[in-house]
Amino acid sequence: MNVTIESSGTVVIGEIDHHTAGNVREKIDNTLMFKKPNTLILDFKNVSFMDSSGIGLVMGRYRLLKSINPSSQIEIKNVTLQTKKIMELAGLSSIAKIKETENEYKKAN
Repeated sequence: MNVTIESSGTVVIGEIDHHTAGNVREKIDNTLMFKKPNTLILDFKNVSFMDSSGIGLVMGRYRLLKSINPSSQIEIKNVTLQTKKIMELAGLSSIAKIKETENEYKKAN
């Protein structure tokens, strides 16, 4: 899977999966250093499995983003219910807004 970085004003959007963690890390870091955004959105729409490398990737980007812009925020979107649970257990909900995919949300309710 290719890594896609989109930028619009002060928002940076990155799409990630567990196979591309190193490549994603480098691309997001370079973009954060250049753009200095207020918001980083990580899109997990093609991620079906996540391990500790995904948690580490999010936490590292959070630290970098906060060092660049202390008032910035991270949003994580299109996560499966299982991935959301893992993220919440790891404490990511305290540093990021986590949004499930619409289909998963409908199944859960």
